[in-house]
Order: sequence, then structure tokens, then C-alpha cells
Amino acid sequence: MALDLVTIPCRSDNYAYLVNGPEGSCIVDAPEAAPIIAEAEARGWTPATLLITHHHGDHVEGIDALRARFPGLTVIGPQAEKTKMPPMDRYVSGGDSFGSGAMRVDVIDVPGHTLGHIAFHMPGAGFLFTADSLMALGCGRVFEGTMEMMFDSLTRLAALPGDTIVCSGHEYTAANGRFAQTIEPENPALISRIEAVTEARAAGHPTVPSRLSEELETNPFMRAHLSSVAAAVGLDGAAPAAVFAELRRRKDSF
Repeated sequence: MALDLVTIPCRSDNYAYLVNGPEGSCIVDAPEAAPIIAEAEARGWTPATLLITHHHGDHVEGIDALRARFPGLTVIGPQAEKTKMPPMDRYVSGGDSFGSGAMRVDVIDVPGHTLGHIAFHMPGAGFLFTADSLMALGCGRVFEGTMEMMFDSLTRLAALPGDTIVCSGHEYTAANGRFAQTIEPENPALISRIEAVTEARAAGHPTVPSRLSEELETNPFMRAHLSSVAAAVGLDGAAPAAVFAELRRRKDSF
């Protein structure tokens, strides 16, 4: 059964998500509480669960206010980051599952941006909440983990069905697209996507979520295995993990 998915702009460039279906409502990440509360109340939804992907402040700062507004809210977050964030009601790790029906959630470990970063996959609905791991036309900076960790995380996500809806955590798509053009300037799918992103932003619309198939066609970090991408960064014949690392280093100073 289909679920309703709402993308909620928060802070200057963050996103939270609100999911609703027959099993109830849940929130993914809490950059700030006010926009999330406003959206839920406008729709008459009462979230019962809040899913937290990682410990960074711009993903957890709204937790206390959301708990206050929605009594009984169950907050679920990464076991590996237990000591780095506000107390959770439940801690989970990669391989864990919870919930039922279309709102069943499978937890995927995606370290790199932070060591304990997790993604939440709702296979019944085809939703994947990636926060700062896989992002629209990009990926998060590797702050705590290693390049190899982040590459492995993206490879794990790339194996999911192509029609998976990727719900990432920031409005970085236009900037990511400008970098992607330096790698594959003649990629027709990328050219079309950048045009669509430009139109969406001009209209004040979010550029997320995206489809995983779209990321596989246009996101350079998901294309490090291609010989053309390796050649573009002067690493023809190198292992995909090495190509990814060079892409990430270039993006960091772009």
C-alpha cells in the first residue's frame, strides 16, 4: 500500500521527512521542530515515531520540542552513536528491522560521513532515507570515516531497486550538479537533470527526493566504476574505490 511522503524544508538547507499510512505517521530526522510540527498539524497527522540517521546537530536539534509536542513519540537512532546524541528510546544497527506493512523499516549501515550513520529503507513503499550519505547528485563529506567506508556504503545502496525513492538531507543538488558537470560534461542524463534542478529551484521547489536510477545515471560518486569517470580524474584503470576517493577530494575543494 502506498504511503504519503512529505519533504519538509528546515533551517537554511536541511530537509526532514514526514511519512503517513495506515500504520501511522513517522518523522525522519529533526533539524528543527517548528516546520515539522506545522506540517503534521496541517495534515492532521500525529507522528508516533522519529527516526534519526546520525548525530550531527542539524539532524537532532528538534528532538526535544518534537517529544514535547507529540507525547509518546518513540525516537529511534543509531546504536553506534549512542554517546554522541540526545538519549533515544531505541537504538538500532544495520540489519535490524522494525515496523509493519508498508512502514516496515530495514536499517542499513552507511558509515563515512559519520562512523555510525545509518539509512532507513522502507522496502514496501520504496523509500530510502539516506540523510548525508547518498545525496542528490552527490554524497556527504567524509568527516569521521574513511573514503573506503563511504564508497562501500554507496555501493551497498546502489544495489537496491532502481525505482527506490532516495530521500536525502540537504538542498545541495545545484552545487553538486555543477561539480558533476566537470566530470561528465557530455552526459545527456546529467544535462537534463541539471536543467530540471534549475527550474525547480527557480520555482522554490525542493530537488529531493530523487530516484536511485537517476543517481546511478548522473551522480559521479555512484559512477566511480565507469572507465570514463576514472579517465576524467586521471585514474584510468584504477580501482573504483580509488576513483571515488579522488572524486570526493576534488569535490571538497570545488
